[in-house]
Amino acid sequence: MIAQHPSGEREASRLLVCEREQGTIEHRRFSDIAGYLREDDVLVINDSKVFPARLKARKKTGGMLDVLLVRSVAGGTWECLVRGLRGTGDAIPVTVGDHGATLTRRNGSWTISFRSREEGDEVIGALGRMPLPPYIKRNGDDGTADFERYQTVYAEKTGSIAAPTAGFHFSAELLGRIAAKGVEIVRITLHVGIGTFSLIHPGRVEEHRMHGERYEIDETSKDRIRAAQQEGRRVVACGTSSVRTLETLFGVNGNGTLAGETELFIYPGYRFHCVDALITNFHLPRSTPLMLVAAFMGAGPLRRAYAEAIRGGYRFYSYGDAMFIS
Repeated sequence: MIAQHPSGEREASRLLVCEREQGTIEHRRFSDIAGYLREDDVLVINDSKVFPARLKARKKTGGMLDVLLVRSVAGGTWECLVRGLRGTGDAIPVTVGDHGATLTRRNGSWTISFRSREEGDEVIGALGRMPLPPYIKRNGDDGTADFERYQTVYAEKTGSIAAPTAGFHFSAELLGRIAAKGVEIVRITLHVGIGTFSLIHPGRVEEHRMHGERYEIDETSKDRIRAAQQEGRRVVACGTSSVRTLETLFGVNGNGTLAGETELFIYPGYRFHCVDALITNFHLPRSTPLMLVAAFMGAGPLRRAYAEAIRGGYRFYSYGDAMFIS
């Protein structure tokens, strides 16, 4: 049931509509989402853009390595994850295409360094591949189509290594219909990193620690969301990344900074301060997004919803179908 490719049209995905108070479930198409949004709602979307963060590097011995860039550290150096490397030499020369680079391991983490930031950007632009999750297979497929579809239509600010996938279902036309209805559409940015897709290890959920992920919002957008809260209008978050950003901004004292890093881990027992309704995809077991959704709708109702989706033949994970939880 894991979707290997996106639906033919973005808004043609299926939509499981879950109403928490009544406990009802409906089967719809994502194009129907406009009918579930109210004219005074605020719809919050994450406009982070995925960059082609996967690189193939060659060792001097000829062996190939898979490198996933995580974040820029300084100049031409990137924090990264490396697959295919045995041994932990202090500095390992590699080539990426025709470009030389050095892999270095310090304190258990890898970095890859090019001669300059400009060279690194050139390599990423020319040779980088989209960082699809490992459960999406591209055997014999160069993944060219993923450069367009593993991205929301409103992606703008480059920085994510995994897409805010709930937004995949929106076309520009659908967003236009929603705005024409009177729904306020507000953009925030959270650059999705390894914190979001690092699975929770067995043990106490409370002991899991999120890696920090960068977020930002402008003051006008924050004021618009605050006004909606004060006026009793719904704040509808598109995606768990939007939820984490909003709850970081408005949680506790309601006075989070406009930009920074969030390590907020939301799991059952969390009390939400901002989000009233959620658009989300179906998530992996042991994942932090699944914990967040369980916190929002309750673990029991979540299990029932997933069982209904399985019975109905819904497509799962990044390129799969969606839920609307109100």
